[in-house]
Amino acid sequence: MNQLCSSVWLVDGESVRFFTLPFSTRMTVIRLANGDLWVHSPVRLTDPLRDAIDALGPVRWLIAPNHLHHLFVADWQQAWPNAALWGTREVQEKRPDLRFDGTLGEGAPPWLAEIDQLLFTGSPAMTECVFLHKASRTLIVADLIENFHPDQLGWLQRPLAKAAGVVSPNGGMPIDWRFSFRGHHDQARAHIEHILAWQPERIVMAHGVLIESNADAFLRRSFRWLRPGPASKSAQEKS
Repeated sequence: MNQLCSSVWLVDGESVRFFTLPFSTRMTVIRLANGDLWVHSPVRLTDPLRDAIDALGPVRWLIAPNHLHHLFVADWQQAWPNAALWGTREVQEKRPDLRFDGTLGEGAPPWLAEIDQLLFTGSPAMTECVFLHKASRTLIVADLIENFHPDQLGWLQRPLAKAAGVVSPNGGMPIDWRFSFRGHHDQARAHIEHILAWQPERIVMAHGVLIESNADAFLRRSFRWLRPGPASKSAQEKS
């Protein structure tokens, strides 16, 4: 477990297989002002990790930010039965076996005073909830941005990841997810503008190298593939 700042810790979990290829994983833990822990995208729970988490405080919130980040939630619920699980509508439909206590993007969550959030919509492929830890100006994402270090990729993974546009230092949204926004670039662009207005200073993602500075420049470069749609072009021409 690595401490990012006074109230944020990162845990690099073991790789999980996705389309037969191993993907590195990362969990973010935030200790709120009242001492409760907010856990984003839980990784596989081990005895040493459980001891380390218990040393930080009581687990109060478990976050499944999209329908791909749910594999280890059941073990965390068993370990901390009083923790409340929040997930997107899609992950709730995918995992009816889990007990969900709240839906991301629907209503105001109890942590909003310290952690802002935005439901990134516009794609039929996936919806993800992204977060900003206000005190540290840390943007927290799961798959919205992937930024794999080339040295951590195998000979087969490296060209595939490069083609997908997710290799550091030029990581970003995977190309298949980008394509699914066809016809909805305006919606995605509005979300990015919202995130930029948060003025994040660093970016923590579940997969890949952290962005520890100049987060604004990285985001603008990573999402330059967004182009104005017909409605936006018409509005620009009239102005």
